[in-house]
Amino acid sequence: MKKFRGVFLKNEREIGLLREANRMVACILDELGKQVRPGLPTLHYEEIVQNMCREFKVKPAFEGLYGFPYALCCSVNDEIVHGFPSERILQEGDIVTFDVGVVYQGFYGDAARTFPVGAISPEAERLVRITEECLELAVPEARQGNDLADIARTVQQHAEGAGYYVIRKYVGHGIGSSPHEKPEVPNFMPAPTFSLPLKAGMVLCIEPMIAVGTAEVEIMEDKWTAKTKDRSLAAHCEHCVAILPGGPQILDRM
Repeated sequence: MKKFRGVFLKNEREIGLLREANRMVACILDELGKQVRPGLPTLHYEEIVQNMCREFKVKPAFEGLYGFPYALCCSVNDEIVHGFPSERILQEGDIVTFDVGVVYQGFYGDAARTFPVGAISPEAERLVRITEECLELAVPEARQGNDLADIARTVQQHAEGAGYYVIRKYVGHGIGSSPHEKPEVPNFMPAPTFSLPLKAGMVLCIEPMIAVGTAEVEIMEDKWTAKTKDRSLAAHCEHCVAILPGGPQILDRM
């Protein structure tokens, strides 16, 4: 493993382990998505993650990480990230974000998706679509010879061009044998001079967090759940992306 300006560059073996970890994450997210429907408590989805991690013989990455008490981050409607699974019942028209991580042979997988619960409003549908588009547009920018600023600028321009707000309190990150490595991967340009050249061997979690009404965040009494300050809807999606000589590869896409 080499370093470039504080960033760990992964070799072929390490990227293979990250690919397998993220394959498991993708399987878990697929199963969670299949079971999204009104009438179920969000703790049901925590059980799915726990059970599938046992089946895969891997450790849930988030459980105990920095003191987080669950395997699943489950955020509903105005919750942006880090929501707790609970007895809360999903309702028709909700949107729910599942953020999942696993540890496989010392390497981490991490990805997130926002799902509709039954029929959702046109506003919610558009928010989820634009957030997904932000991610899909950003991934091709994660290539050798580009700059981290190309990813940040792409997300910000697409989200704000659609009339939405980019959450600035939380950003993406590098990943490897640690769940959060350098560099931070913002979804906005923090400064006009913001720059980091992208190199083959970098592995980045790119994760737009987009809101309808504000970029301001409020942390709930549980010290984890982050909501939009005006309680408007938010969506979040995340891919783990390896920068390879031939271009970017989404590791959590089977």
